[in-house]
Amino acid sequence: MRKLYAISDIHLSYAANREALEALPFYPDDWLILAGDVGETLEQLQFALSVLCPRFAQVLWVPGNHDLWCLDAYEPRGVAKYERLVSLCQQCGVLTPEDSYIHWPEDPTLVLAPLFLLYDYSFRPATVPLEDAVDWAAKAGIVFRDEIVLYPNPYPSRYAWCQERLRITEQRLQAVQAPGLKFILINHFPFQAYPLGFMRHPEISLWSGTCQTEDWHQRFPTRVAIYGHLHMRGTYYRNGVRFEEVSLGYPQDWRAAKGVVGYLREIWPGPQGETPEHAEMTWRF
Repeated sequence: MRKLYAISDIHLSYAANREALEALPFYPDDWLILAGDVGETLEQLQFALSVLCPRFAQVLWVPGNHDLWCLDAYEPRGVAKYERLVSLCQQCGVLTPEDSYIHWPEDPTLVLAPLFLLYDYSFRPATVPLEDAVDWAAKAGIVFRDEIVLYPNPYPSRYAWCQERLRITEQRLQAVQAPGLKFILINHFPFQAYPLGFMRHPEISLWSGTCQTEDWHQRFPTRVAIYGHLHMRGTYYRNGVRFEEVSLGYPQDWRAAKGVVGYLREIWPGPQGETPEHAEMTWRF
């Protein structure tokens, strides 16, 4: 039976991660979701696709915040950087948030939806106004590098870019909804606030998605919602929907003896023995 796997946050700026990725075996009949934070450069994404595309029948990709960083003053910024990444993926036959959503070959009622939603600083305490959010985090010693190298051009802010991505994505999901169809939603950032409560530094939640997706698993009937970003691999259920954090992470976040293969998460048909009653987060190490 064909399987659908997922992994995110492979961070190819680290040699250990690159070497582990190259050691990945072949899965000629299976599909892979690459859920963001491949690296910081086009070259790192190109390397990842050169390794993964020959190993899987189909690859799907969504961007993470690291992918959108601009570390070179001469490279395209904001939307232009994103479009360069999308173009590279499409040249390799990789499906992106800019492509039509695709039905799972084994089950035509299942729609795979790669999303790019960014974040809008709304995962913050109710007592902290939006305009004070970044300063609130800075007072705790948390200054995310996105504030320096993730440009929103041509939008005036990352907040504004996020609102536009939400608008576009909602329209697309609504357009393909039909009786009996279910989604596998794929994003880099968490859809809900729940997993953010486990972070050592809660201020990082500012750069970790948007509360506007809290109920998307119900608004858009969903089987599985996939995300990464947190480097906290785990599974939980809400309203019968499985939420999967699928990150690899920096070298200190994973065990070299397991290799990347040990961190591929089977999304579909999915893990056996779990039920929607397993509501609390189950961690994977």
